Amino acid sequence: MIHHLSVGTSDLDRARAFYDPVMRELGLRRTLDVEDAVGYGAGITSFSLNRPADGRAATVGNGTHVAFEVETRAAVDAFFRVALAHGGTGDGEPGLRPEYDAHYYAAFVRDPDGNKIEALTFAAA
Repeated sequence: MIHHLSVGTSDLDRARAFYDPVMRELGLRRTLDVEDAVGYGAGITSFSLNRPADGRAATVGNGTHVAFEVETRAAVDAFFRVALAHGGTGDGEPGLRPEYDAHYYAAFVRDPDGNKIEALTFAAA
């Protein structure tokens, strides 16, 4: 069982400004806020942004992304809209992804550090 997942950031203030509203849209809240990390969850921290422990600049993992499952297609659409409004860039507009499943509806964004995040649902409508 995964306890939490962390991705890197070079600017925690910018990460907070992006993730606070995006995570609220996903039903998560800030659960951790320390000098080198900020985290989000429903109870305990399940997703966090951390300055790299080696002190070097954060880099994006090629092929790496984090997917959050939501209940409705409207929630996927809202995630995408809020992410773009807070400094994210689109990396796949909301829509069906039939190559995964007939009901796989998802949107992809890049956070201000370039990390790829997704919201998805299997809801039929």
